[in-house]
Amino acid sequence: MQPRVTSVGLLVKPDPASSFAYPHHIDRASLDALPAKPGIYIFRDAQDRPLYVGKSVSIRTRVLSHLRTPEEARMLQQSRYVEFRRTAGDIGALLLESRLIKDLQPLHNKKLRRAREMCTLHLAPGLKSMPEIVYAREHDFARTANLYGLFATRKAALEKLREIVDLHMLCPALTGLENAMRGRACFARQVSRCLGACVGAEPVQEHQRRLRAALDDLRIVVWPWSGPMGIVEECDGWKQTHVVDHWFYLGSIDHVPGARPIKRAARRSFDVDTYKILVKPMLRGELRIEAVALDEA
Repeated sequence: MQPRVTSVGLLVKPDPASSFAYPHHIDRASLDALPAKPGIYIFRDAQDRPLYVGKSVSIRTRVLSHLRTPEEARMLQQSRYVEFRRTAGDIGALLLESRLIKDLQPLHNKKLRRAREMCTLHLAPGLKSMPEIVYAREHDFARTANLYGLFATRKAALEKLREIVDLHMLCPALTGLENAMRGRACFARQVSRCLGACVGAEPVQEHQRRLRAALDDLRIVVWPWSGPMGIVEECDGWKQTHVVDHWFYLGSIDHVPGARPIKRAARRSFDVDTYKILVKPMLRGELRIEAVALDEA
């Protein structure tokens, strides 16, 4: 569609939606109801089963972009209507999307569909400590200090450690990557890729300092509070408080009459997706964080 000039000489650009052909098999009323506001959306099939969960700062714009994407033809062919849930901001949409994908297990959300068993590198205090791979089922990552990196597999954790050791010319023997007899040079030292802590050429204390510094960018931030805190977002006068406890999303409080309170969870565990959503904006001071009082479970 070409731009047109009005009778008063103003150039008017065409509205892309005016020439858009909606799929006939997806309920048009559910598409017309989509708001240009933050939140999540769910494509559902004829049996109400969830096919895909997504989020956007503009639900309507994002859903219409799905309808124009040939690569998603299989999902769209199965879809019969689109459900949505508003949030007061992008953080709430991200948290809700992550939770619903785990709870609903939609067919076409492959990346976040399964709750992942994560592992990490633990480096205990002490001159002779070596990085050790530990798992979320054995350690509470939200409370344990000196954890570095989040990995889906033991292999990935070892590959990252080896990358760090190579880059910083650390000793593979003193980091547990290589077995070497005490007092003998590791292989990396023999090819001038280790500063020699294994043979006393570098003080062990200095090697340990360099190892901790090299790992520091991967440090998992321990939950800074003793209990749950609320992350506040507002949109068009509507306020929501997203309640998080030890990097576990409990739910959101809608500050409107009749809204259901959130109960304190009896059990919770470190959630890697919640952590990744929140940790960087929290450290940058971008989140509005307030104390919250929860009902007992």
